[in-house]
Amino acid sequence: MHAIAMGLSRALAMLGGLVLAALVLMTCVSILGRQFNILLNSDLAQTVAPGLSATLLGMGVGPIFGDYELTELGMGFAIFCFLPLCQITAGHARVDIFTSFLADGAQRWLRLAIEILFASALVLIAWRLSLGMTRRINTGQTTYLLEIPYWWPYAASLAAASIAALVGVYMVWVRLQEALSGRDIIGEGEESEH
Repeated sequence: MHAIAMGLSRALAMLGGLVLAALVLMTCVSILGRQFNILLNSDLAQTVAPGLSATLLGMGVGPIFGDYELTELGMGFAIFCFLPLCQITAGHARVDIFTSFLADGAQRWLRLAIEILFASALVLIAWRLSLGMTRRINTGQTTYLLEIPYWWPYAASLAAASIAALVGVYMVWVRLQEALSGRDIIGEGEESEH
């Protein structure tokens, strides 16, 4: 079961990474296009090479149309894609000033309580996303420039959030097994200590 959950979490994180990389690339191209457009519209370019400037501007040299909208929609999805891997590897930041002195058994029960809180939050987020998606489908609301239906990114984020919720519930089960058996199955993971 752990291998399936880990594989699904990694695959989703890779998809989120691809989306994030595409957004970064698009942003860079859009910024370069915007700057090139400013240069082509400058007095210098219009004086030195008016024909070339007009041709390039006519070809559409400039920022990517709707880049802000695409970034806004893609970032939410990418964030939800990283949640399952962070959850299953216990990659959340933690501050253990008050808990580091606790015995191993108490640490396991504390990790179980934390996993229950995380899983509850993830289930709540997935549920609220499903309600938001349904509302967006019913209203037919679209983005301003590209007219992308808002429910599309909601659906993509809901799929990723649902997987995160499933992984969260799985981690509750793992932490319960650890607490009851008195031995670590996964352990503390790769948490960042602060």
